[in-house]
Amino acid sequence: MKRVVIIGAGLAGLSAALELAKQNIGSDLVSLQPSERAQSVLAEGGINAALDLMGEGDSVAEHCADTLRGGCGLADPAAVRSLTEAAPALVRRLRALGVPFQTEGGRLVQRNFGGQKKKRTAYAKSSTGKAVMTALIDETRKFEAEGLVCRYPHHALAELSVEAGRCAGALVRDTYTDEALLFSGPVVLASGGLNGLFPGQTTGTAQNTGDAAALAFAHGAELGNLEMLQYHPTTAAIPGKRLLVSEAARGEGGRLFVMKGGERRYFMEEIYPELGNLMPRDVVSREMARLDGQVWLDLTGLSGAVWAGRLPDLREELRHYLGLDPAKEPVPVSPGIHFFMGGILVDASHRTSIENLFAAGECACQYHGANRLGGNSLLGALYGGIAAAQSAASRAVERKGPEPVGRIPPEPETPGFPELLGGILYGGLGILRDGPGLSAALDALDALPADTLADAERRRIALGRAMLLSALARRESRGAHTRSDFPRRDDGQYRKTTVAALRNGEITISFRPIPEGGGADAT
Repeated sequence: MKRVVIIGAGLAGLSAALELAKQNIGSDLVSLQPSERAQSVLAEGGINAALDLMGEGDSVAEHCADTLRGGCGLADPAAVRSLTEAAPALVRRLRALGVPFQTEGGRLVQRNFGGQKKKRTAYAKSSTGKAVMTALIDETRKFEAEGLVCRYPHHALAELSVEAGRCAGALVRDTYTDEALLFSGPVVLASGGLNGLFPGQTTGTAQNTGDAAALAFAHGAELGNLEMLQYHPTTAAIPGKRLLVSEAARGEGGRLFVMKGGERRYFMEEIYPELGNLMPRDVVSREMARLDGQVWLDLTGLSGAVWAGRLPDLREELRHYLGLDPAKEPVPVSPGIHFFMGGILVDASHRTSIENLFAAGECACQYHGANRLGGNSLLGALYGGIAAAQSAASRAVERKGPEPVGRIPPEPETPGFPELLGGILYGGLGILRDGPGLSAALDALDALPADTLADAERRRIALGRAMLLSALARRESRGAHTRSDFPRRDDGQYRKTTVAALRNGEITISFRPIPEGGGADAT
């Protein structure tokens, strides 16, 4: 049987495996965690599709325009057009698979999400990711029974087989036994975002280490827009990470405020009267960063029916983790790192710059430009997995299973290294940045004792350096990247993709023009 190896068993990985199975091509699904514990399960708010079920005259063209506008002109217009055109059929497919999207009278209901004027986000209360993943896991099991999908949980990517710019397979290690397996053939990376570089500062799991992207970078894969880190405006600090207070809460009527002179100032409604609290996430986070004092999210005006029918899980999370009832008192919030728009640079077919290596989901740079719209992450992972699988299918190789190649002991971890690296990167790549701060972070990386670190740790440093250098090179403010020393947006110079590459041991940063076709919608 022809086979493809997939690194990651979240939404993008499952989507790729299912697409390959439809073509009678087998896949080996390699992941540190089982799918039930993937980051995709934690997605709350919903998935976008221009179904026009709410009587607002929504259209694919408007969804495309909102996505390009939200991304501040850095996304490939043709790729975004393909994504948004596919969205309605994908949501209908999910519903057919049993995803319990919110309905009224048997009709699917959609709600508002940030950066979009139309209600186009389908949702399953406040646990959409869990509902979607459950449906895809069940569908995947059918193909597991037929031998088309083979799972390898608690396995980590140890090495990519790359020679002369071509990927020939992947070496993985069983984290329980240290036994190593070599999978030949094309590789699809669906390994999630770079959360592990920022321990305690992201809403995502630190199990998404970023090591797969760092390994691809070390082998010559180009990375794109690494400076574009999305800070979600409404998160709360809990042990080990940031608790996401879903944008769905503002979509249902939640209001942000600060106290000024003993009174509440609903600042987003003052500054942006049209969309108010539903401005894109980069805008809201930036406004919050410029304020003095604690920001609060007022959800007390939401009805009991909304809490019971649309946000029950969110209410329970806030009660459990923060010890407060959001239906009765405001929630203290602050921005936290939530999504990485940048990553392994792929084309519209999800091919990387290394032949036979593909990437999809949050580890890839595609669709979101300088800022991702809420509701587009699940869509991008689902569609991206399909696109990557379609590209990889033609490169699938005839083989049975992986080849055992002995044991690979785990590399020793340097005590305190993730926290040290994360502190350096977070210090340079905050919501508001400047040249001196970025240069200071680069100097701090240079001071790390690289000769005593493990190979994976040195690769993480290189990835972090590429992020900082990308931010330093983009001498403008755009989307999630705000330079206080270059506060203006410069379309003439920087409406381009930032490209980081490792060549002969040196990191180079260049800018690549955006493909034609964006028009006014891209601005």
